Formats: sequence, C-alpha cells, structure tokens
Amino acid sequence: MTATAPAEAPAPGGKAPADERLLKTSLLRRLLGRPELGSVVGAAAVFLFFAIVADSFLRASSFGTVLYAASVIGIMAVPVAMLMIGGEFDLSAGVLVTSSALVSSMFSYQMTANIWVGVLVSLLVTLAVGVFNGVMLTRTKLPSFIITLGTFLMLTGLNLGLTKMISGTVSTKTIADMEGFSSAKALFASQVTLGGVNLKVTVLWWLGLVALATWILLRTRAGNWIFAVGGGAEAARAVGVPVDKTRVGLYMGVSLGAWISGQHLLFSFDVVQSGEGVGNELIYIIAAVIGGCLITGGYGSAIGSAVGAFIFGMTSKGIVYAEWDPDWFKFFLGAMLLLATLLNAWVRKRAEATR
Repeated sequence: MTATAPAEAPAPGGKAPADERLLKTSLLRRLLGRPELGSVVGAAAVFLFFAIVADSFLRASSFGTVLYAASVIGIMAVPVAMLMIGGEFDLSAGVLVTSSALVSSMFSYQMTANIWVGVLVSLLVTLAVGVFNGVMLTRTKLPSFIITLGTFLMLTGLNLGLTKMISGTVSTKTIADMEGFSSAKALFASQVTLGGVNLKVTVLWWLGLVALATWILLRTRAGNWIFAVGGGAEAARAVGVPVDKTRVGLYMGVSLGAWISGQHLLFSFDVVQSGEGVGNELIYIIAAVIGGCLITGGYGSAIGSAVGAFIFGMTSKGIVYAEWDPDWFKFFLGAMLLLATLLNAWVRKRAEATR
C-alpha cells in the first residue's frame, strides 16, 4: 500500500496557491539580478565624463579608436571572465598571447612554409598550453594561482630564450613578404568601415566571442556546468557535473582567445617582441571584475566583461583626448576597479534582498 501526500490547502478565497516559479518579476528586480548592471552604470558615467572634458572624444574617428582599444582587451576578457565564473584564474594569459604570435612567426620563417601553416601550428601549441594548465589543476589539486604563475614564468623564459636562440635578437624576423601573409592579415588585422567609422577587425572578433560566450553560459548545459563548478566544485561533482572536463575546457577557451590576440599582434606589425604581454593578464582580470565577475566564482557574464573592456578603452583613450598625462591611467584604472567592485557588491545585495 502506497501513501499519498496530502493535498495542499487552498489559499484564502478558494484559489490554489501560485507556483513561485510562475510569478512575474518586475523589470527592476530583473535588472538588479544582472551581473553587468554595475558596469553599465559605470560605463555610462565614464562616457559622460570624457564627453564633457574632452572635445574630440565624441568624434567618429575617436569612437573607432576607443572600440579598438576595448576589443584588444575584450577578446581576452571574455574567456577570462568565463574562467572566473568557473572559479579559476589564469596568470599566464598575457604572455600566452605573445607565445602564440612567436610560434606563428618563427615556425613560418624557419620552415619557409606558408604563413597559414605557422598559424595552425600556433593554434595547436596554444591550445596545448591550455590543456596543460587544466590538467595540472585537476591532477595536482593545487590552486590555479600557483599553476598558472608557474606557466607564466616558463612561457616568459621560453619566449625570450627561444627567440634569442633562433633569431639572434629579442624580436622575430619580418614575414611580410611570405606566402599567405596578406590573407592572414585580412582575417586578423584588417580594417572595415561601418557607418563612417573605421573599425579594426578585432572589434568583430570581440563581438563574436561575446555572443558565443553568452549563448554558452545562458543556453547550454556547459554553461550550467560552468556556474555550478564556480559555485561549488564538490557540490557540482556530487550531482554529476564533469568538473575536471569543464575546467580543462575553460582553460582551452582562454588559449583560443590568446591565439586570436596573438595572430592580431603578429599581422599588425609583421614582427613580435618576445618580452611583450607581461602584466596584461591583470588587465584582463580587471575588465572581468569591473564587468561583474566575482573573485570567488559562480557569478558574472560575458556581456559584463565586454562592458569592462569598453570602460578600459574609454579611459585609456579618453585621457589622451583630454590631453592629460597618461601616467595617471593606472590610477584611474585602479579607482574604477574599486568603485566597480563596490557597486557590483551593492547591486548583488539588492538583488538578493528583492528575491
């Protein structure tokens, strides 16, 4: 004999109690629940500020320059934000961009191969670094800070040591006259004109990555896994989430962004300086945090990271257009980081209070 649960008592007035999942939420409550709300408010404030203090800030040409500066950071900020949502860091992301460019350049030059061969080899090598970070994290159980700090130091040494050993200098040889260079440059470093604004192709790469990452996070099972792993790895593993595979995939995502950025770096200047990229990993993390990602993981969005990168672009170029000393840029960046973090924390508390 099976027992049946007692019927739920009807609500006053004879109506059955409403399922809270079907209750309509107000627009304000939905907005407060968005991770990128604080960064959008901050972006609007930064835009208005520089529009007032810098006369040339609102020109179409200036807007294209701001978007380019934002896209260079944004291409990496998107996968870094996804990694942070998953509860991890990657301190090797900055130098990995340079490593990707160096592999493409030196392999093509030394092997006298078509440029596209070097580009594909670079993709494989860069993804392998991401797999290395992810596997080391899952096998050793060490903090991602330690794992990727070690990778950062190894890549920094390899970039400089191998470049000097192969090229004899700290920079690569020019590959501008090699077969395939023009087509590769068209894909990674060309320029298009939309609505009278000259835009670098990196802006299109950036927007494409934002759209792809947003779809993954909000519309796929993998997105649910990423949030679950960032919210609590052991709890996620207990309900069947492939935690290790998710982490490896996130590091491979960072590697993919580094590959795209590295190819842009190479095909924009023909040569690569082996010491570039050091310190950029902090800028990617700052853009993600300004965009609403929590250091503790489990919270954030790709759109927020894009807004954070846009704030970076507006600030870096707005200071120039305002004819201020660019040495103050890091001060403004640090101030924005603190203010954005406080604002994001306040928004999150308000969102939790209205549930």
